Amino acid sequence: MQKITSIAFFSQAEVHSLGPYLAVGRGFKGELAIRRGDASSTVDGLQRCLTELHAAPYKLLSTPLNIALVQGFAATGRYAEAFALIEKTIRMVEATGELCYLPELLRVNGSLVVAAPRLATDEAELYFKRALELSRRQGARAWELRTATELANLLATRGQRESARVLLQPVFEWFAEGLETADLKSAARLLAMLNQ
Repeated sequence: MQKITSIAFFSQAEVHSLGPYLAVGRGFKGELAIRRGDASSTVDGLQRCLTELHAAPYKLLSTPLNIALVQGFAATGRYAEAFALIEKTIRMVEATGELCYLPELLRVNGSLVVAAPRLATDEAELYFKRALELSRRQGARAWELRTATELANLLATRGQRESARVLLQPVFEWFAEGLETADLKSAARLLAMLNQ
């Protein structure tokens, strides 16, 4: 769905010469490339898109594009830049009141901590727990699922398989539709492993 939406968005912006929207369209293309595992050829372009948007000034979609860029930095081993951008983005959403993104930002921050060479799983767990609490409070079920999956995975790697299963199972069972989405497939794989 997002692929179709971003392509339509980009083509409409191109037809009508809407500069900021062209940058947003290129940003969404970059996000999709990062999700597909092609971060190395995309990160610099995504940075340019964000620079264009801020110069416009157009900041409406900066937060989701910043999240994609953080993930691109992490995928290419640029952890210092990833941590700097995630911290800056968290401060920005707290200052502007754009708190709907905070659970996802905290989850991504926890993921960075897990992936970074300085492995600090206790710190990651705190980010995941805070993200889980906020996503529940906001009713953001999709972000709750992502966070529960990552926290359950962290618990499982520590040998706390039962705690991981107890955490993830009820969140996963809440979803009756969309079982072919990447997030639900990931949660299902982890649950299958935890139930062995």
